[in-house]
Amino acid sequence: MTGSFQWGGYREALLFLGTAGVVAPLFHRLHVSPILGFLLAGALLGPFGLGRLAEDNQWLSAFTLSDMEGVGKIADFGLVFLLFMIGLELSWERLARMRLLVFGLGLAQVAVSTAVLSAIAGLAFGLATAPAILVGAALAMSSTAIVIPILAERRRLNRAAGRAAFSVLLLQDLMVAPLLFLISFLSDAEAGRETLTAFWAFLPALVALASLIVGGRLLLRPLFRLVAAAQSTELFMAACLLVIIGSGVASAVGGFSMGLGAFIAGLLLAETEFRREIEVTIEPFKGLLLGLFFVSIGAGLDVGLVARDPGKIILAAVGLIAVKTAVVAPLGLVFRLRPPVAIETALLLAPGGEFAFILVTAAVGANALPRELGADAMLAVTLTMFAVPALARLGEWIDHGRRRQDIEAEFSHLAPDSEVAAGRVLIVGYGRVGALIGDMLKRHDIPFVAVDSSVTLVAARRDEGEQIYWGNATRREFLLRCGVAQARALVVTVENPKATEEIVRLVHEERADLTIVARARDARHATHLYALGASDAIPETIEASLQLAETVLVDIGVPMGYVIASIHEKRDEFRKLLQPTDEDARRRRADRASTRLLEMKKRRGSRPTPQESKES
Repeated sequence: MTGSFQWGGYREALLFLGTAGVVAPLFHRLHVSPILGFLLAGALLGPFGLGRLAEDNQWLSAFTLSDMEGVGKIADFGLVFLLFMIGLELSWERLARMRLLVFGLGLAQVAVSTAVLSAIAGLAFGLATAPAILVGAALAMSSTAIVIPILAERRRLNRAAGRAAFSVLLLQDLMVAPLLFLISFLSDAEAGRETLTAFWAFLPALVALASLIVGGRLLLRPLFRLVAAAQSTELFMAACLLVIIGSGVASAVGGFSMGLGAFIAGLLLAETEFRREIEVTIEPFKGLLLGLFFVSIGAGLDVGLVARDPGKIILAAVGLIAVKTAVVAPLGLVFRLRPPVAIETALLLAPGGEFAFILVTAAVGANALPRELGADAMLAVTLTMFAVPALARLGEWIDHGRRRQDIEAEFSHLAPDSEVAAGRVLIVGYGRVGALIGDMLKRHDIPFVAVDSSVTLVAARRDEGEQIYWGNATRREFLLRCGVAQARALVVTVENPKATEEIVRLVHEERADLTIVARARDARHATHLYALGASDAIPETIEASLQLAETVLVDIGVPMGYVIASIHEKRDEFRKLLQPTDEDARRRRADRASTRLLEMKKRRGSRPTPQESKES
């Protein structure tokens, strides 16, 4: 070897991967949000935790996050990927239906919270009007990166409070660019006198945003059609990353946040046939990068500064939560939210957010805000972000008494398409056989969702108005994204026998109660599909023989009624021969139902009883 290996450049990556491998499983086992674990790990490993002790104990430097600037640049992508995934769950139509919450409640929250917090900052710290407005606007922001994952984890994103909180958070993201522009406007006295000049300075940002939307509409779908036709997972993943990062950079160059550009890209792709496959591809990146983001937030908490003056910092943090809760809860009532929902929404939005760091840093850099006050504000905001999981649980407890069916019905028109197959038949494979089944379902007014792996076929059917998605149905995550957990029935018509077997197995393991009808190649294949959990397996050879027999009997003069009855009788005989015995079937159903029950209890966070564990 010509030189020694320098491992220091890999330290941050190793520490984060080690943290992710330990914190997430440990906190999941303790039934505590992993987000809180990442925040605590960041505070422990950061420059104000072990980093401070490493000054006297050199060996501790190996366990310290020192290059926080480099970590922060990568961690910011966690928020970008999160907003992209949120965009995928929406669409322009659904966003238009949310306009009252976004531009009504959201705008009211930002305006009223800014006004109240600005007045408090001016009176408490003797700030002039401009710095007070900047502080108020920064503190009025909430944490998209923490609130949305917690709501998703607690399965409350589709509830009334989740939809209302998301709407306000979306408006806050839209307000970041104007607020940054306001900082530069207030910091330049000459710009403050020339409003027209300021407008012309902001106009290119609006043009860039419009170009991003128009260009995305024209280019994104053809791009993914081209990539999907290559049938390469690696190329598809590269295209997803290119779109997310490219749209984010384009938005940032135009003067907006990277997250806004990624959100717009998600909205545009939400209307295409590739959205489900994109969600499955991007989910691991989003989870890791969000974890790194929370670690970087925790690393910014200076525990020593809090210890030197705990009263002031803690009072500021508690005061911020109290003031914003007192502002948002009445606004929720004005916009016709039920009192428990309004309180839960207010508690979710009360802590500060990551955009506060951006705004305060920009204001301090532009000399529009005193540096010491900016540091105290960011410290108070960080403390409030640690309180988000506890406040979310408190809000859920307040609204816990509502009946489940009433909660699910509320704001159902705003629910994302994650439940796209709810009450519908899911058809996997939409070639000649699948399309014929779809036509028969239409004739009986039964809604359905289709999936196929042929880009050309999916594009053609999509242009005809069919609700069809492109993707690999042999992956459990993709099937769940397509709504198999809420589907009325599943029909598998793919030609590949191995793929059919894998799909039947995965779906039956996920939902033992679901009706599964599968296309089989022959009698032996049908028997195997029955053993895997298919409700009905239709062998092509047997069905072709029965249809030929029906045609011959009718053509030679046998009455149609007798022919149909005999064909049905023969089909039932074959079904009984191909299916496993009743005892085997009952044992298999009981075993899988028991396994399913234990899995559901684990997901809900409750422990199975000893009797259930023994039976399983």
